[in-house]
Amino acid sequence: MSTVRFEQQGSIGRIVLANPPYNRIDSQYARHLRAAVRTAGESSIRVLAVVAEGPNFSLGGEVREWPGKDVNWFRTFVRDVNTSYRAIEALRVPTVAVVRGLAFGGGFELALACDFLVAADTAVFRCVEVTTGMLPIAGALQRLAERAGRARAHLFATLGEPIPGTRAGEFGIATHVVPEPQLDAEADALVRRLAVGPTRSYAATRTLLKAWSSGGVAATDELMLDVAMELYDGEDVRRGFANTAKAFDADEEPAEIEFVGA
Repeated sequence: MSTVRFEQQGSIGRIVLANPPYNRIDSQYARHLRAAVRTAGESSIRVLAVVAEGPNFSLGGEVREWPGKDVNWFRTFVRDVNTSYRAIEALRVPTVAVVRGLAFGGGFELALACDFLVAADTAVFRCVEVTTGMLPIAGALQRLAERAGRARAHLFATLGEPIPGTRAGEFGIATHVVPEPQLDAEADALVRRLAVGPTRSYAATRTLLKAWSSGGVAATDELMLDVAMELYDGEDVRRGFANTAKAFDADEEPAEIEFVGA
């Protein structure tokens, strides 16, 4: 039975961690996740949510499988997990992690691979790797530094301190934090909003932010006009400009329109 699956409803896709209550990252996880991400990438979705069955998002690696394995096995295992996470970041649609309960280790890193992180106020995030003498090896350290700053990334990775959902929001790690009973409704509203938004614009924004992550402001400036001009000839931009021009003629605020993703 697959521990990760892909589901689609119209333009909305969901990758579901389906090994509750802990959704641990076992030896089958990367293969199942990679297949789910590939299916998502080949589908017609315009937004992808990453959700989990059960009370917890994921408690990270299934360490009980690791003792006795040699370093080459472990390197391949970690590489496969990283490949799956980077594949999520490489999608051309916005991605949303929906986190309740515990998100530890590789589970935390999966959430950090998404554009938006919607967390329950009772959620707890933690880089647990230091408790085994290891460090985050699926991208948490650098992505925490990008979201929350170098000092906090160093603190959380070095001391392994838990990060409550409310604090994750204050630090910029989570983009949305809501009371746990409202989590599904809040996440669903965000996903549905993104599903009818200007999909190509979202993809272009992701491209520029990736350029900033790797090359800073100067590299992003070099790329910005080329990315923007590719949008200009699209149907969504033509309709958007026409809608705004009509509103300006009437001295009104432009009405919201539903974009087709083209």
